[in-house]
Amino acid sequence: MDSSAVITQISKEEARSPLRSKGSTARASQPRGSCLGTRAHLCRPVSVPSPTLGLPASGDQKSAASQKPRSRGLLHSLFCCVCRDDGEALPAHSGAPLLVEENGAVPKQTPVQYLLPEAKAQDSDKICVVIDLDETLVHSSFKVYVLKRPHVDEFLQRMGELFECVLFTASLAKYADPVADLLDKWGAFRARLFRESCVFHRGNYVKDLSRLGRDLRRVLILDNSPASYVFHPDNAVPVASWFDNMSDTELHDLLPFFEQLSRVDDVYSVLRQPRPGS
Repeated sequence: MDSSAVITQISKEEARSPLRSKGSTARASQPRGSCLGTRAHLCRPVSVPSPTLGLPASGDQKSAASQKPRSRGLLHSLFCCVCRDDGEALPAHSGAPLLVEENGAVPKQTPVQYLLPEAKAQDSDKICVVIDLDETLVHSSFKVYVLKRPHVDEFLQRMGELFECVLFTASLAKYADPVADLLDKWGAFRARLFRESCVFHRGNYVKDLSRLGRDLRRVLILDNSPASYVFHPDNAVPVASWFDNMSDTELHDLLPFFEQLSRVDDVYSVLRQPRPGS
Protein backbone atom coordinates (compact mmCIF):
# COMPACT_ATOMS: atom_id res chain seq x y z
CA MET A 1 0.00 0.00 0.00
CA ASP A 2 1.25 3.49 -0.86
CA SER A 3 2.16 5.18 2.44
CA SER A 4 1.03 8.57 1.05
CA ALA A 5 -2.52 7.28 1.05
CA VAL A 6 -2.49 6.70 4.81
CA ILE A 7 -3.77 9.80 6.54
CA THR A 8 -3.58 8.75 10.18
CA GLN A 9 -3.42 5.81 12.55
CA ILE A 10 -6.34 5.20 14.88
CA SER A 11 -7.28 2.62 17.46
CA LYS A 12 -9.71 -0.17 16.66
CA GLU A 13 -12.33 1.37 18.95
CA GLU A 14 -12.04 4.79 17.28
CA ALA A 15 -12.23 3.25 13.84
CA ARG A 16 -15.24 1.18 14.74
CA SER A 17 -17.24 4.07 16.19
CA PRO A 18 -17.81 6.17 13.09
CA LEU A 19 -18.39 3.29 10.68
CA ARG A 20 -20.91 4.05 9.18
CA SER A 21 -24.43 4.60 10.08
CA LYS A 22 -24.34 6.84 7.12
CA GLY A 23 -26.49 9.84 7.04
CA SER A 24 -24.88 11.76 9.94
CA THR A 25 -25.37 14.18 12.73
CA ALA A 26 -22.99 16.76 13.64
CA ARG A 27 -21.85 19.77 15.50
CA ALA A 28 -19.73 22.54 14.16
CA SER A 29 -16.08 22.33 15.17
CA GLN A 30 -15.19 24.71 17.91
CA PRO A 31 -12.81 27.15 16.39
CA ARG A 32 -15.15 27.46 13.44
CA GLY A 33 -18.05 28.32 15.67
CA SER A 34 -21.07 26.90 13.95
CA CYS A 35 -24.39 27.98 15.37
CA LEU A 36 -26.31 25.11 16.94
CA GLY A 37 -29.88 25.23 17.96
CA THR A 38 -30.70 25.81 21.62
CA ARG A 39 -33.37 24.07 23.61
CA ALA A 40 -36.69 25.79 23.46
CA HIS A 41 -37.73 27.36 26.78
CA LEU A 42 -41.27 26.50 27.80
CA CYS A 43 -42.92 29.19 29.86
CA ARG A 44 -45.11 28.19 32.77
CA PRO A 45 -48.78 28.35 31.70
CA VAL A 46 -50.89 30.86 33.63
CA SER A 47 -53.49 29.28 35.86
CA VAL A 48 -56.90 30.65 34.82
CA PRO A 49 -59.79 30.11 37.25
CA SER A 50 -62.79 28.26 35.89
CA PRO A 51 -65.82 30.47 35.18
CA THR A 52 -68.27 30.55 38.07
CA LEU A 53 -71.95 29.70 37.72
CA GLY A 54 -73.15 32.64 39.82
CA LEU A 55 -72.11 35.32 42.30
CA PRO A 56 -71.96 34.42 46.01
CA ALA A 57 -75.31 35.23 47.66
CA SER A 58 -76.02 36.54 51.16
CA GLY A 59 -79.18 37.19 53.20
CA ASP A 60 -82.40 36.88 51.20
CA GLN A 61 -80.51 36.32 48.01
CA LYS A 62 -78.74 33.35 49.56
CA SER A 63 -82.04 31.95 50.80
CA ALA A 64 -83.72 32.40 47.45
CA ALA A 65 -80.81 30.77 45.70
CA SER A 66 -81.00 27.76 48.01
CA GLN A 67 -84.68 27.28 47.12
CA LYS A 68 -83.97 27.14 43.37
CA PRO A 69 -84.36 23.54 42.12
CA ARG A 70 -81.03 22.13 41.03
CA SER A 71 -82.68 19.97 38.39
CA ARG A 72 -84.01 23.08 36.66
CA GLY A 73 -80.53 24.56 36.45
CA LEU A 74 -79.16 21.37 34.93
CA LEU A 75 -81.98 21.02 32.42
CA HIS A 76 -81.76 24.69 31.59
CA SER A 77 -78.03 24.36 30.86
CA LEU A 78 -78.59 21.37 28.61
CA PHE A 79 -81.46 23.07 26.83
CA CYS A 80 -79.37 26.19 26.22
CA CYS A 81 -76.54 24.16 24.77
CA VAL A 82 -78.87 22.33 22.36
CA CYS A 83 -80.64 25.52 21.31
CA ARG A 84 -77.52 27.66 20.89
CA ASP A 85 -77.86 30.16 18.08
CA ASP A 86 -76.08 28.86 14.96
CA GLY A 87 -74.36 32.21 14.59
CA GLU A 88 -72.73 31.97 18.03
CA ALA A 89 -69.24 30.52 17.88
CA LEU A 90 -68.38 27.68 20.22
CA PRO A 91 -65.31 28.28 22.34
CA ALA A 92 -62.15 26.94 20.71
CA HIS A 93 -60.10 24.33 22.52
CA SER A 94 -56.80 23.09 21.16
CA GLY A 95 -56.32 20.40 23.77
CA ALA A 96 -53.01 21.97 24.88
CA PRO A 97 -52.31 24.68 27.46
CA LEU A 98 -51.52 28.16 26.19
CA LEU A 99 -47.88 28.93 26.87
CA VAL A 100 -47.59 32.48 28.14
CA GLU A 101 -45.27 34.41 30.39
CA GLU A 102 -45.98 34.60 34.10
CA ASN A 103 -47.20 38.18 33.69
CA GLY A 104 -49.71 37.04 31.09
CA ALA A 105 -47.80 38.26 28.05
CA VAL A 106 -47.44 36.04 24.98
CA PRO A 107 -43.73 35.24 24.48
CA LYS A 108 -41.98 36.41 21.34
CA GLN A 109 -41.05 33.73 18.82
CA THR A 110 -37.49 32.49 19.26
CA PRO A 111 -35.37 33.21 16.15
CA VAL A 112 -34.41 30.15 14.12
CA GLN A 113 -30.95 28.88 15.03
CA TYR A 114 -29.10 27.64 11.94
CA LEU A 115 -26.19 25.21 11.88
CA LEU A 116 -23.85 27.65 10.14
CA PRO A 117 -22.92 31.22 10.99
CA GLU A 118 -23.23 33.92 8.35
CA ALA A 119 -20.93 33.42 5.41
CA LYS A 120 -17.63 35.26 5.55
CA ALA A 121 -17.07 38.16 3.16
CA GLN A 122 -14.79 36.03 0.97
CA ASP A 123 -17.61 33.46 0.55
CA SER A 124 -20.64 35.75 0.35
CA ASP A 125 -21.07 35.21 -3.41
CA LYS A 126 -20.09 31.54 -3.44
CA ILE A 127 -22.29 28.48 -3.51
CA CYS A 128 -22.18 26.38 -0.34
CA VAL A 129 -21.02 22.78 -0.87
CA VAL A 130 -21.61 20.18 1.84
CA ILE A 131 -18.99 17.42 1.57
CA ASP A 132 -19.19 14.03 3.24
CA LEU A 133 -16.14 12.33 4.79
CA ASP A 134 -16.27 8.52 5.05
CA GLU A 135 -16.38 6.59 1.78
CA THR A 136 -16.41 9.95 -0.05
CA LEU A 137 -13.00 11.44 0.81
CA VAL A 138 -11.48 8.70 2.99
CA HIS A 139 -12.14 5.18 4.21
CA SER A 140 -11.79 3.96 7.80
CA SER A 141 -11.30 0.25 8.31
CA PHE A 142 -11.55 -1.98 11.36
CA LYS A 143 -7.78 -2.10 11.25
CA VAL A 144 -5.74 0.93 12.22
CA TYR A 145 -5.60 3.19 9.21
CA VAL A 146 -7.66 5.89 7.52
CA LEU A 147 -6.98 5.85 3.79
CA LYS A 148 -7.20 8.91 1.55
CA ARG A 149 -9.11 8.60 -1.70
CA PRO A 150 -6.96 9.20 -4.79
CA HIS A 151 -6.88 12.86 -5.96
CA VAL A 152 -8.45 14.08 -2.70
CA ASP A 153 -5.72 16.70 -2.19
CA GLU A 154 -6.21 18.22 -5.61
CA PHE A 155 -9.97 18.05 -5.18
CA LEU A 156 -10.14 19.82 -1.81
CA GLN A 157 -7.70 22.53 -2.80
CA ARG A 158 -9.74 23.46 -5.88
CA MET A 159 -13.11 23.14 -4.14
CA GLY A 160 -11.93 25.53 -1.43
CA GLU A 161 -11.19 28.10 -4.12
CA LEU A 162 -14.54 27.72 -5.88
CA PHE A 163 -17.03 27.26 -3.03
CA GLU A 164 -17.89 27.78 0.60
CA CYS A 165 -17.08 24.20 1.65
CA VAL A 166 -18.59 22.59 4.75
CA LEU A 167 -17.60 19.17 6.08
CA PHE A 168 -20.78 17.34 7.14
CA THR A 169 -20.36 13.80 8.42
CA ALA A 170 -22.42 11.29 10.33
CA SER A 171 -19.32 10.32 12.25
CA LEU A 172 -18.54 11.45 15.77
CA ALA A 173 -16.45 14.58 16.20
CA LYS A 174 -13.82 12.80 18.29
CA TYR A 175 -12.95 10.75 15.20
CA ALA A 176 -13.78 13.07 12.30
CA ASP A 177 -12.26 16.30 13.61
CA PRO A 178 -8.65 14.99 13.87
CA VAL A 179 -8.99 13.31 10.47
CA ALA A 180 -10.19 16.57 8.93
CA ASP A 181 -7.25 18.41 10.52
CA LEU A 182 -4.83 16.12 8.72
CA LEU A 183 -6.83 15.95 5.50
CA ASP A 184 -7.59 19.64 4.91
CA LYS A 185 -4.21 21.31 4.47
CA TRP A 186 -5.63 24.34 2.68
CA GLY A 187 -8.46 25.38 5.01
CA ALA A 188 -11.07 24.40 2.43
CA PHE A 189 -13.65 23.59 5.12
CA ARG A 190 -15.14 26.80 6.50
CA ALA A 191 -17.11 24.79 9.08
CA ARG A 192 -17.42 21.20 10.27
CA LEU A 193 -20.66 19.49 11.22
CA PHE A 194 -20.86 16.10 12.89
CA ARG A 195 -23.40 13.48 13.92
CA GLU A 196 -25.35 15.64 16.36
CA SER A 197 -26.23 18.10 13.57
CA CYS A 198 -28.02 15.39 11.58
CA VAL A 199 -31.68 14.43 11.76
CA PHE A 200 -32.33 10.80 12.67
CA HIS A 201 -35.01 9.71 10.19
CA ARG A 202 -36.18 6.13 9.59
CA GLY A 203 -32.98 4.62 10.88
CA ASN A 204 -30.63 6.96 9.00
CA TYR A 205 -28.72 10.11 9.85
CA VAL A 206 -30.00 12.69 7.36
CA LYS A 207 -28.24 15.95 6.56
CA ASP A 208 -31.09 18.46 6.47
CA LEU A 209 -29.79 21.20 4.19
CA SER A 210 -32.63 23.54 5.16
CA ARG A 211 -31.04 23.90 8.61
CA LEU A 212 -27.77 25.31 7.27
CA GLY A 213 -28.99 28.89 6.94
CA ARG A 214 -28.22 29.12 3.23
CA ASP A 215 -30.44 29.63 0.18
CA LEU A 216 -31.17 26.10 -1.07
CA ARG A 217 -30.85 27.31 -4.65
CA ARG A 218 -27.18 27.83 -3.85
CA VAL A 219 -26.43 24.67 -1.85
CA LEU A 220 -24.86 21.42 -3.09
CA ILE A 221 -24.13 18.16 -1.28
CA LEU A 222 -21.49 15.62 -2.31
CA ASP A 223 -22.18 12.28 -0.61
CA ASN A 224 -21.98 8.58 -1.41
CA SER A 225 -25.14 7.74 0.55
CA PRO A 226 -28.54 8.75 -0.92
CA ALA A 227 -30.06 8.35 2.56
CA SER A 228 -27.96 11.30 3.71
CA TYR A 229 -29.68 13.73 1.34
CA VAL A 230 -33.12 12.15 1.14
CA PHE A 231 -34.73 15.47 2.14
CA HIS A 232 -33.05 17.35 -0.73
CA PRO A 233 -32.21 14.97 -3.60
CA ASP A 234 -32.25 17.81 -6.13
CA ASN A 235 -29.25 19.40 -4.40
CA ALA A 236 -27.09 16.29 -4.56
CA VAL A 237 -24.06 15.41 -6.64
CA PRO A 238 -23.80 11.64 -6.04
CA VAL A 239 -20.41 10.00 -5.75
CA ALA A 240 -19.54 6.30 -5.73
CA SER A 241 -18.51 4.80 -2.40
CA TRP A 242 -14.77 4.34 -2.08
CA PHE A 243 -12.94 1.80 0.05
CA ASP A 244 -9.44 0.95 -1.19
CA ASN A 245 -9.26 1.15 -4.99
CA MET A 246 -6.12 3.21 -5.51
CA SER A 247 -6.82 3.60 -9.26
CA ASP A 248 -10.09 5.45 -8.58
CA THR A 249 -10.41 8.78 -10.44
CA GLU A 250 -13.89 9.95 -9.47
CA LEU A 251 -12.90 13.06 -7.49
CA HIS A 252 -10.65 14.14 -10.35
CA ASP A 253 -13.41 13.49 -12.89
CA LEU A 254 -15.95 15.54 -10.92
CA LEU A 255 -13.89 18.74 -10.92
CA PRO A 256 -15.01 19.99 -14.37
CA PHE A 257 -18.64 19.53 -13.36
CA PHE A 258 -18.10 21.51 -10.15
CA GLU A 259 -16.32 24.20 -12.15
CA GLN A 260 -19.53 24.57 -14.16
CA LEU A 261 -21.74 24.61 -11.05
CA SER A 262 -19.65 27.31 -9.40
CA ARG A 263 -20.74 29.78 -12.10
CA VAL A 264 -24.54 29.31 -11.94
CA ASP A 265 -27.00 31.41 -9.96
CA ASP A 266 -29.35 28.51 -9.24
CA VAL A 267 -28.00 24.95 -8.82
CA TYR A 268 -31.39 23.49 -9.76
CA SER A 269 -30.95 24.84 -13.30
CA VAL A 270 -28.20 22.22 -13.71
CA LEU A 271 -28.98 19.47 -11.22
CA ARG A 272 -32.60 19.01 -12.30
CA GLN A 273 -31.51 18.36 -15.89
CA PRO A 274 -30.73 14.82 -17.06
CA ARG A 275 -27.01 14.13 -16.87
CA PRO A 276 -25.03 12.11 -19.36
CA GLY A 277 -24.87 8.47 -18.33
CA SER A 278 -27.65 8.86 -15.73
